[in-house]
Amino acid sequence: MHRIYSIIIFSRAQKTSKRRVKYILKKKLKFYTKEILKFFNITIIAFGFIVAIIFIKYKPVYAVSISGEEVGYIQNEQEFNKLVEENIINYDSKNVDQVELEANPEYELKLVNKSEETNESTVLIALQKELKITYKYYDILLDGEKIDSVDTKEDAEQIVNSMKEENEELNFEIAEQTTDDIFEVETNTLEVAKENIANKLVEKKEIEEKEKGIADVNGIKIANLPVTGTITSRYASVSRLRVSTHTGLDIAAAKGTPIKVVSDGVVTFAGWSGSYGYIVKVDHGNNVETWYAHTSKMLVSKGQEVTAGEKIALVGSTGNSTGPHLHFEIRIDGETVNPQNYIYK
Repeated sequence: MHRIYSIIIFSRAQKTSKRRVKYILKKKLKFYTKEILKFFNITIIAFGFIVAIIFIKYKPVYAVSISGEEVGYIQNEQEFNKLVEENIINYDSKNVDQVELEANPEYELKLVNKSEETNESTVLIALQKELKITYKYYDILLDGEKIDSVDTKEDAEQIVNSMKEENEELNFEIAEQTTDDIFEVETNTLEVAKENIANKLVEKKEIEEKEKGIADVNGIKIANLPVTGTITSRYASVSRLRVSTHTGLDIAAAKGTPIKVVSDGVVTFAGWSGSYGYIVKVDHGNNVETWYAHTSKMLVSKGQEVTAGEKIALVGSTGNSTGPHLHFEIRIDGETVNPQNYIYK
């Protein structure tokens, strides 16, 4: 009996001890939970305070870099991309054919001092420098020669069609041109181009008419008269001053009057030659040569290339001469021919 009573007392003591342990543990758990919550709250407050300080002094922006070089700050990446698309990617202007951005922008989120301003316009300008723009325009050619340029193919076709209505035989072409240099684009409006081409056609006709009257000496075109004056002695004429018939044409003119070469060629002689006085001889090719004698001054030298109409000497009276004049000869295969068969008709 006594043993049973002792067991009961021990069992109750164990239960009481367990309840005390649970109570102590529960109390400690509440304590530490409160402490943890308190620490967490303090941490949140501190973090919020730090964030508040940061956002009072700093602001978030996007730093924009091109080819690794930072060029400025923007406020909103999406909004800026819209600006890029509107002002750069979809860039549209006169003669623009293609637009390519050779370096894409890179964005990095940063905190900067609130006094720092964003500069979207500066970044846009930097991006524009990375643009490769191809320009297109149209040349109008007549007989393979460019005579004007316009902005569109429609303008070019309208001009060509209107010109061909007047003359179907005109050989017009339209050539599309592209360039990445805007300064190479020199175009005119439809009306201005029409007027220029009409004037060119008139000029072309005048040249053709003029060329019909230009002599052809063994395939060499005579482009102009050597000098304007009065003919005083003709080819093959006889005079007491000569021991043979006249080999050229004498044209009287005031001393110092410029003498012009009648066609392109090369000077083969420029100097004194007996009765000719100071003479210039020019080889025009195809065995055609022209001589300019009795000059007072020579303006060219042997071996010099000359162009039709270029001044080569001045009228004088050197050599066997009775007064200021030009003695002009045309020679084919070394033999003189009558200049009046070709000029001064």
